[in-house]
Amino acid sequence: MIPVKGYEGQKVAVLGLGRSGLATARALVAGGAEALLWDDSPEARAKAEAEGFTCTDLTRAGAFDGVAALITSPGIPHLYPNPNKVIARALEAGVPLDNDIGLFFRSFAGPEWDDFDLTPRVICVTGSNGKSTTTALIHHILEVAGRATQMAGNIGRGVLDIDPAQDGEVVVLELSSYQTDLARSLTPDVAVFTNLSPDHLDRHAGMGGYFAAKRRLFSEGGPDRAVIGVDEVEGRFLANQMSEGPQDDRVIRISSGQKLEQFGWAVFARKGFLAEWRRGKQVASMDLRGVAGLPGAHNHQNACAAYAACRSLGIGPKLIEAAFHSFAGLPHRSQLVGEKAGVRFINDSKATNVDAAAKALQAFPKIRWIAGGMGKEGGIAALAPHLGSVVKAYLIGHSARDFALELGDTPHEICETMARAVERAAAEAEAGEVVLLAPAAASFDQYPNFEVRGDDFAAKVRALLG
Repeated sequence: MIPVKGYEGQKVAVLGLGRSGLATARALVAGGAEALLWDDSPEARAKAEAEGFTCTDLTRAGAFDGVAALITSPGIPHLYPNPNKVIARALEAGVPLDNDIGLFFRSFAGPEWDDFDLTPRVICVTGSNGKSTTTALIHHILEVAGRATQMAGNIGRGVLDIDPAQDGEVVVLELSSYQTDLARSLTPDVAVFTNLSPDHLDRHAGMGGYFAAKRRLFSEGGPDRAVIGVDEVEGRFLANQMSEGPQDDRVIRISSGQKLEQFGWAVFARKGFLAEWRRGKQVASMDLRGVAGLPGAHNHQNACAAYAACRSLGIGPKLIEAAFHSFAGLPHRSQLVGEKAGVRFINDSKATNVDAAAKALQAFPKIRWIAGGMGKEGGIAALAPHLGSVVKAYLIGHSARDFALELGDTPHEICETMARAVERAAAEAEAGEVVLLAPAAASFDQYPNFEVRGDDFAAKVRALLG
């Protein structure tokens, strides 16, 4: 646990009592603060009270009298489309609003660091797609390199739940736009921006607000090194803003598809090969085509991001390449579930938006595509250029019929349920094809989250394969 600093003897309110909220409450108490907890869910309050915490109704008048700060969980709207009623009260009362990420950065360093030979470092990863894979891959490379490391944030543990740093340790954090938007302190040593595509637009009042939330990771104090994906205009703009010119190697530009030979430091992947260039010269290269845990161009971009972040810490190319080959990948992200008679079954349940699904559809040549769920604004019309690899689509969930209308000449079948879709796709698949779950939709019509949806797919596949 990282005890929170700066609130000793003061009252601090905590809104939202999920994983991050309870971890925040524990860290506040460990730092000497009095934590006042609230959640609209009686079950969540009961769980907190069972731990010995006091729950205080923050919706009542005067609830913020004498309160030094309100710490809120990432899933609770604080500005758009409308602030949560508790947050609105805090704003009216002038009570500072923060989250666990802001508390982490103000509390992580300690006086014991003066005795360390190597100062601990923090790498933060944000972007629309690939954050989790990139974060886990960096963490894996560090482990293979023998570096002390912890992983937290939007993946794994809450940031305040991790252990105090060891000498030379590297903490790797995945941060969503909800987390970067609100944190009062954001001072990573290395900041990574993977890419940007429309998502969570209601929470950020449009694309500009969404990008602004991501961009804060690079502006609040500024990282020592910025790793920035430049395959979209926003990334190119961000790299431009962070550098003093094309040869400024404090910015490492990354790409999946573009040559970036003219910059001070760049890492890019083309046709399955990763190349590192520094000041006009290629200094390293590797073949990514045989890396089982990183299939497709989108994962090659993740590989470039992780490679660049680890190179900025002085880890050698050969060690990174070896770590790539031992990386198993993450559940629900291009995860190989099984194979039979030359047919592979891939779980990419995390592909909850059109951009992520497009990347998945470009990763394999012949696809039996399972898609559908709670469709997002715009449907799947934007996937039309990427349907050439789809042998047939098997549509499930609330949006199945809407998706069917947008598939054009692509063969498809309305299956409704995961069980039916897996059964039909497996029955019709031929050797060399992939049965791919890449829903291009949220899961909430049939499942509580994308993880449960992916687990259901995996269970149905394994039952089928015996």
